[in-house]
Amino acid sequence: MTTFDFSPLYRTSIGFDRLASLMSAATRHDQGNSYPPYNIHMTGEDNYRITMAVAGFAEDELDITTEQSRLTVTGQSKEEQEEQGEYLYRGIATRSFERRFNLADHVKVVSASLQNGLLHIDLEREIPEAMKPRTIKIGKSKSRLLDVKKDTKKSAA
Repeated sequence: MTTFDFSPLYRTSIGFDRLASLMSAATRHDQGNSYPPYNIHMTGEDNYRITMAVAGFAEDELDITTEQSRLTVTGQSKEEQEEQGEYLYRGIATRSFERRFNLADHVKVVSASLQNGLLHIDLEREIPEAMKPRTIKIGKSKSRLLDVKKDTKKSAA
């Protein structure tokens, strides 16, 4: 396995430590933590949807929180009622979990819904007006025209 050393980025770049930390964390293995399975889907230019398979969880057992640029989804299963008989095979996992997602700047959670055992979390990137590209109309500046007129009067005299 190839490992990368990001320490040169820390000593030569200012303000990029978060990016270097994300890259460093991405190279580490998740140590087999694949529960619950999820998909990340781009539904539009600035819209995303995270879909998590949370079979066996009710709405009141799931918690979605955002803090700064991190989305955290947790599931706490309540104690199961004692059922008659015993399981021969138990393939539906209802263990507690915590799944974290790093969000880019200006990405916010719009809505969440639980349908047929799938938790859908809709996200949207909202770019502030000051950061949006704007078109500058090319025209003649009034102050520039006045300077040209003054120069032509001086040269004529």
